[in-house]
Amino acid sequence: MTTLLLARHGLTHLTGPVLAGWTPDLHLSEAGRAQAEALAVRLGPLELDAIVSSPLDRCLETAGAVAAGRETEVVTDERFGECRYGDWTGRPIAELAKDPLWRVVQTHPSAVTFPGGESLAAVQHRAVTAVREWNERLGPGGVYLVCSHGDVIKAIVADAMGLHLDQFQRITADPASLTAIRYTPLRPFVLRLNDLGGEVTGLRPPEEPQEEAEEKGGGQNLTESDAAVGGGAGTT
Repeated sequence: MTTLLLARHGLTHLTGPVLAGWTPDLHLSEAGRAQAEALAVRLGPLELDAIVSSPLDRCLETAGAVAAGRETEVVTDERFGECRYGDWTGRPIAELAKDPLWRVVQTHPSAVTFPGGESLAAVQHRAVTAVREWNERLGPGGVYLVCSHGDVIKAIVADAMGLHLDQFQRITADPASLTAIRYTPLRPFVLRLNDLGGEVTGLRPPEEPQEEAEEKGGGQNLTESDAAVGGGAGTT
């Protein structure tokens, strides 16, 4: 089982009123830096096997706060970068909401390619492909953090939940929130969604000797199995 932690970057001065996209030199605001520091404190007790970030400054700064004091360095992966919104980049949300395409983005996003930019389907494909490759690289038992953007996180979660991309607007990823997904050989499980507080040490699966796992599971290695019938026993 490989555990993916998805963190959205902290606030910037454009978060909310403007579609920032790949706007260059966009850094965390004072509030965003405080959010990143709070996220770092929350994740402090949790050992991370990798810290991966979108190449955009607001994500690098958020991931950097988490990496501070750790031996694990931040690695960038452009596939976790923001959707390329093309001609929509840097425009006010209130203005974009009047565009006929806005309604399509909200109700039928799988059909959307932003003018001069990228399709949301392509965003999901590149991000999920990156997740699969990182899962393979880190292997069973790996726990890693990816700092990314709202639409990218929502697209990854939709894939993990088996939802069509057209349902991804039902998912929320607030600034500096934490989402946790555990990937087993059979299917992923969403452990936390848009989590803004709470203890995190239970997100690393217990290291159980093979013999003990087989004894408890009647020959089945529980550390590599799917969920228990009845929804599982939770953490102990």
